[in-house]
Amino acid sequence: MKNNLILYQEAVALLSQLIETPSFSREEKHTSGIIEDFLIERACVVERSGNNVWAFASPFDHKKPTVWLNSHHDTVKPNSGYTIDPFHPLIQENKLFGLGSNDAGASLVCLLSTFVHFAERDLPFNLVMIASAEEEISGKDGIASIISQLPPCDLAIVGEPTGMAVAVAEKGLLVIDAKTFGKAGHAAREEGENAIYLALDDLQKIKSFEFSRVSEFLGKSKVSATVIHAGQQHNVVPDVCEFVLDVRVTDAYSLEEAFEELKDQLSAELKPRSMRLQSSRLPKGHFGWKLIENLKLKTYGSPTLSDQALIPYPSIKIGPGDSARSHTANEFIYLNEIQEGINGYIQLLDAYSDLLNTKI
Repeated sequence: MKNNLILYQEAVALLSQLIETPSFSREEKHTSGIIEDFLIERACVVERSGNNVWAFASPFDHKKPTVWLNSHHDTVKPNSGYTIDPFHPLIQENKLFGLGSNDAGASLVCLLSTFVHFAERDLPFNLVMIASAEEEISGKDGIASIISQLPPCDLAIVGEPTGMAVAVAEKGLLVIDAKTFGKAGHAAREEGENAIYLALDDLQKIKSFEFSRVSEFLGKSKVSATVIHAGQQHNVVPDVCEFVLDVRVTDAYSLEEAFEELKDQLSAELKPRSMRLQSSRLPKGHFGWKLIENLKLKTYGSPTLSDQALIPYPSIKIGPGDSARSHTANEFIYLNEIQEGINGYIQLLDAYSDLLNTKI
């Protein structure tokens, strides 16, 4: 069993290698190869589908509960504010700079190091490591494409930058295309029915709209009008006005329920683009709450999306780094955060082992 210093050193080296290798969403072929090689070199049996890579810590035992460790290896594209090379891992002032270092490279390498640490032990649970693709775009060829190839899990630990606090709830996302229909006419005459004015009635309602249910951890669900389009030329009353609603849905609602509540209030034709990105919450009474209590971990509700939205099993989100650094210029992770990440993940799984062994 490797000590934590070696795990940390290997994690920093792996993260540096991943930073050097561009891995934009849908273009993660090379980083998936790096992760695959990392696991194979440590005697892990690896499986791969597309750019998703996973491995089991030991032969699967259907009699044991299952834990997933999951984080993603795709990144957004670097923004124009970078003053350093985003693909050059730079260590300076206890920081490792580079694209994807914080979101979510640090979480990924800490989970991989944790997985390697436990792969050498006889565990009272099955442990599965999943490095997923396309998380930044919630792509269909990411984790959603391999769910059916994986065993159901009793808890998924999703690595994202949370400062090692535990996100026990996460907002879902519902995008709605809306249309109002009027009647075309000449703008110089009193004719036609202006679809823009019809849309304004709904937009006024949206501006002040409040969902009836409130989440304990996430507060209120929120709807925002973000795009609008109508008309082709200045002298024609538009007969169609199209607008887009961005709805951030708390765990108090399923996406379907939130859609129906909005639909009851608006006159426009509403069509959801997808019902994939559901909100989530660790269920009351789940053993995860006991782990959180035993380790005295801070909990909160997360407004940002992750692969939690696509995992149909109980999950928590926890990892080193700060969400406020994600997608920013000159992205970085503190080196001590990587150490804390590995230690924190190991403590979490040790606590689960202790809990199961106590029950036996």
